Amino acid sequence: MTEKRYRDYPSFFKTLFQERVQKLSIDGGFTCPNRDGSKGKGGCTFCNNESFNPDYCRAVKGITCQIEEGIRFFDHKYQGQKYLAYFQAYSNTYAPLAVLKQRYEEALAHPKVIGLVIGTRPDTVTDEVLDYLGLLARENYICIEYGVESANDDVLRTINRGHTFADAETAIRRTAGRGIRIGAHMIFGLPGESRDSMLNGAVRLCNLPVDVLKLHQLQIIRGTRMAEEYLLNPSQFRLYSLEEYLDFVADVIGHIRPDVYLERFVNQAPDAYLLAPKWGIKNFEFVAKLDRKLEEKDVWQGKFSEPQSY
Repeated sequence: MTEKRYRDYPSFFKTLFQERVQKLSIDGGFTCPNRDGSKGKGGCTFCNNESFNPDYCRAVKGITCQIEEGIRFFDHKYQGQKYLAYFQAYSNTYAPLAVLKQRYEEALAHPKVIGLVIGTRPDTVTDEVLDYLGLLARENYICIEYGVESANDDVLRTINRGHTFADAETAIRRTAGRGIRIGAHMIFGLPGESRDSMLNGAVRLCNLPVDVLKLHQLQIIRGTRMAEEYLLNPSQFRLYSLEEYLDFVADVIGHIRPDVYLERFVNQAPDAYLLAPKWGIKNFEFVAKLDRKLEEKDVWQGKFSEPQSY
């Protein structure tokens, strides 16, 4: 097998675990501050959690029930593997510490669960929560996955995100040094974002102490405010073709810090939810095309980056 030109996520897991480990999506029953009125209403304009939650992942079923159903879903493919409980829907640190402890510890109590991945916003973590997660990280794999989405504050306002990039910088720096793995998520192609601002934003984000970067293209999802805006005025959106996006991701890889692990590059919402762009490509198919693109361009991760200190 040819060596990758970037640090891929499976290799990251192989350095940590001696067996196959699967992320298992969990709906912990949380909400977001731009949904409940504390910062706004309606949530992010691009967001419809139904478009990525698997069928077994419903908060009304409870944590343990979701884990059991998820394991049954995956075990027929990979029997005997271990799992990470992935608290994915909405902001999974946005609750009193007592509530977080109950839900996290219920997940960790399952004998096949060896850690947590906690998706959240950078403005919903406190030092109290980070101290607690740091304690859990002494015995378990703990990763906080921050939804950053963009480093452009104008874009963040446009999508009703309710936080700034400075909030993300602060949260990531406060998380570092506690034994907690740090993931970050970006969306490429948001309204008002230019190619240069997206590239510069990815570099700025990766110059922070993040371990894992997750990327995907903007998708227009039914049932969102962005879908309404798109249908009214599609010319205001710059949706990338597959080839354009491949070329851009290769450019990003060449400019970001060389020791960040890259988890994902694309997402494909179910057809029932997806308005555009309809590429019809799975992540593994995109990865194969990206490998060829990097070879054609003779680009590898960090080729154009400069050494950074945190």
